[in-house]
Amino acid sequence: MTDSRIILIKDIGELLLERSRRARRIIITVRPGRGVRVAVPQRTSFKNALQFIQTKKSWIKKHLIKIQTYEKQKQVFEANFRSIDKEAAKKTIVSRLNQLAAQHGFTYNRISIRNQRTRWGSCSAKGAISLNIKLVALPQELADYVILHELVHTRVHNHSKEFWQKLDKYTKDGKAKAKRLVEYGLRIL
Repeated sequence: MTDSRIILIKDIGELLLERSRRARRIIITVRPGRGVRVAVPQRTSFKNALQFIQTKKSWIKKHLIKIQTYEKQKQVFEANFRSIDKEAAKKTIVSRLNQLAAQHGFTYNRISIRNQRTRWGSCSAKGAISLNIKLVALPQELADYVILHELVHTRVHNHSKEFWQKLDKYTKDGKAKAKRLVEYGLRIL
């Protein structure tokens, strides 16, 4: 049985202190939907962990603010998506995929548009592309980035340096755009 306690710290709120057999040092994690968790090694007292937390208060606050901002943006994005006509969205995405493929000389095997919870898109080894219907709720620059990302995967089937170089020929600074996608709640890789 793990020894754990939920404590309230002024200016931070609730956090979970949890004894961990695997932790070799005190580890603080701040995650959306989960809040603040502090993993405490077996040989460290909760009193020492609380002292450590006091020294990291500003770091914890900074990350809590980031998470609150992220969660608000995600809620706005999801509200915008709920109001979209799904059939029209599918047609728009397929049309844009075909337009970008023709413009840059790409071919793909087949396309499927789904309401995925964890990915913006994927590409199989056989060139079958799957895109998330939520692309229509993204800024056009990011939607195009996702589509081009998957089209480049029809030629380079990994995220090697070669892949990122080829992608950057079609979208400037692909890695920065991939990071921006996190603001909308899903990941690209």
